[in-house]
Amino acid sequence: MKEPRFNGETSEKISHNMSKIRGKDTKIEVVLRKALWKKGYRYRKNYKSIPGCPDIALTKYKIAIFCDGEFFHGKDWEIMKPRLEQGNNPDYWIKKIERNRSRDKEKDAALLGLGWTVIHFWGKDILKKTDECIKVIEEAVFDSKLGEEDID
Repeated sequence: MKEPRFNGETSEKISHNMSKIRGKDTKIEVVLRKALWKKGYRYRKNYKSIPGCPDIALTKYKIAIFCDGEFFHGKDWEIMKPRLEQGNNPDYWIKKIERNRSRDKEKDAALLGLGWTVIHFWGKDILKKTDECIKVIEEAVFDSKLGEEDID
């Protein structure tokens, strides 16, 4: 019996490629962390003490940062979903990505309820517009400092 093929790849090759996808210390996380470190920000990686285990946590300012891959977190979902419906194993992928998206919303709500600022960046934005991502974080730090002054 022939092995099934998907877009010219065997399921063995697809399985191998999927096994290489990492959950932490991804390229996009490392790029953003290095840029933050260079600016003098100190952070926690994969901070398990709060909901969602953010990729980067600026604990001093209560800022949780998530570095999201476009595919697995469903960027432009309205465009991507119909494409997935035409692809291989659409039921699996649509269910998986929709669950990821709802989980993202749940963890964001939990963090906001604990007084954290939540920031999500798309992977390609981190790679192509790192400076803009840092500016967004610095604005959140500034806002956090203003909030502390209001309390004092």
